Amino acid sequence: MRRMLDVLDRLGIRATVFVVGWVAERHPELIRTVRSAGHEIGSHGYIHRKAYDLGAEAFRADLCNSVRVLEAVGIEQVACFRAPEWSINDRSLWALDALADAHIRVDASMAPLRIVGDVAYPRYPHIRRTRGGPITEVPPLVADRFRQVMPMGWGWGLRMSAPGRVLRTIAAANRAGRPAVLTVHPWELDPDPPRVRLPARLAFAHYFRLSEFERRLNEVLAGAAFGTIGEFLSANPTIPVQ
Repeated sequence: MRRMLDVLDRLGIRATVFVVGWVAERHPELIRTVRSAGHEIGSHGYIHRKAYDLGAEAFRADLCNSVRVLEAVGIEQVACFRAPEWSINDRSLWALDALADAHIRVDASMAPLRIVGDVAYPRYPHIRRTRGGPITEVPPLVADRFRQVMPMGWGWGLRMSAPGRVLRTIAAANRAGRPAVLTVHPWELDPDPPRVRLPARLAFAHYFRLSEFERRLNEVLAGAAFGTIGEFLSANPTIPVQ
């Protein structure tokens, strides 16, 4: 995480950092460092389990625990959330009600991608109605390649793509009036990450082209304008309703 903070600081970028509560509980000084560097803090759940695996009641408890921990380390208002593995989808739309009930106003968990979400989901920020009030959904960047929708803004899709291609995709989204939401896990910058035996699909998603990813990420971040989700929404108060 400190490598990630150094990259952002060098380029003058403020980011939205989604924090796992279990980590914040054990490393509160790291979370305070992130906040003092000017970054926006959101919840990434407490134990990093997919929403639909937890179920409705356990999801609510997990969310409340994550918010409690973040508030305990000095985050005054937790308004943003991202579910582990973009796991708010058609199997767990009830999670949006739970988020709204917990005063979460921005969610970044619904990916317009077949593997973890649905290609029919909007590719732009939009408002979803819940019984607890409106919640703004901010999807990650995807692109149409090889007759498929691929995760251009995160994971193996971002790691496999040349910086120039990523920047052209960002520019196209911006020309269409859409932000390009990129997601980077701190472990992706680890020069010597732990290696564990995983099923083939998970091993590909986790380890594919980690080599020199920090260098390629620097090129992408230096080639476009970036900021927090909150900054974008403040500058763009009119969001379409889904």
